[in-house]
Amino acid sequence: MTRQVVVTGLGMTTPIGGDVDTTWAAALAGTPGIVRIPGDWVEDQPAKIAGIMAVDPTEVLDRVEARRLDRSQQAALIAAREAWAQAGSPEVDPLRLGAVVSTGMGGLTSLMNAYDTLLERGPSRISPHMVTQIMPNGPAAHVGLEFGAKAGVHGQVSACASGAEAVSYAARMIQTGRADVVVAGGTEAVIHPITMAGFAAMRALSTRNDEPERASRPYDVDRDGFVMGEGAGVMVLESAEFAAARGATVLGIYGGAGLTSDGHHIAQPDPEGQGAARAITFALEDAGLTARDLVHINAHATSTPQGDIAESVAIRAALGAATDGIVVTGTKSMTGHLLGGAGAIESIFSILALRDRLVPPTANLENMDPEIALDVAAGAPRPLPAGDIAALNNSFGFGGHDVALVFRSA
Repeated sequence: MTRQVVVTGLGMTTPIGGDVDTTWAAALAGTPGIVRIPGDWVEDQPAKIAGIMAVDPTEVLDRVEARRLDRSQQAALIAAREAWAQAGSPEVDPLRLGAVVSTGMGGLTSLMNAYDTLLERGPSRISPHMVTQIMPNGPAAHVGLEFGAKAGVHGQVSACASGAEAVSYAARMIQTGRADVVVAGGTEAVIHPITMAGFAAMRALSTRNDEPERASRPYDVDRDGFVMGEGAGVMVLESAEFAAARGATVLGIYGGAGLTSDGHHIAQPDPEGQGAARAITFALEDAGLTARDLVHINAHATSTPQGDIAESVAIRAALGAATDGIVVTGTKSMTGHLLGGAGAIESIFSILALRDRLVPPTANLENMDPEIALDVAAGAPRPLPAGDIAALNNSFGFGGHDVALVFRSA
């Protein structure tokens, strides 16, 4: 697989911004987007905070369009349109155009809302769009329909690694010759009583309800769990040849991917980080790079007590002494954890960091956990060196899914 894959378009809607520029500016400023969830239902919840999209999708989409889509699909479509526009709306044969947009939990809120309608108003009041709103391939399908993709439309589901896995699959579609252009990313929007209660029952969520903006704190000794977030990140990937032929601006270069599994536990990471370490090693091999080529890691860094340590162990195991020269950040400290959308928006953050030679700080890192043996950016953005540089993005999901992606500067 010798076809080089490049990134020509980026799109995001997140808790810290409604598009790429506003999200990136907030990330560089270290501004968290975590708030108290509005509504009476949150009063009985152990965790009452989340990262809600800074710009509601209904403010962007027209009323009729929004009504037929689940919130995760709305976010995906908004991000995809931004990415497509930045890429210059490529003129590509539909048979050579693909879409890979993943989600971890699908249209769960639409399903729960439909069930409430069923109980309160009867089956005749169920929306005819309900089935297409809840299916996990819905975001990919709607994005594919938006641009007329016919090379293949896919939606990998691997929990919190879904968005990163989507990017890797999209790149493979181009490398193997199935497509010239692929719209790829991840999305999630499941801030709902049932999900909040479920994650809280697992003791996975932060309950720092009185200080929402300080609740997500990767690597800090006082971290007490992740904060739910919502939104989407989408990018346009192309073969280098196709992009060059149409004069597209290249924002970054896809290097490679490593996909493994822990084989350890349904919800807890392997404390020795073996699967994650292998994913990192495989990603570097796929990119044709060594640990010394990396200058930056956008870590999974969910702010859970066990997860942050396990990832640190994995990074050290994979990169060895080279780890000391790599600047790490945990952007979930600002966005919260977008589950299936996390790997996609954090891949975009990685590309932007390489482009601007700046690493966003990890917010709320006040007392570094001594068990975390990483050089973590905090307090202010950290500069990156000039020249050809590379970054790593880690994404890990319940079920033991491990995905590592490598990107290179343009």
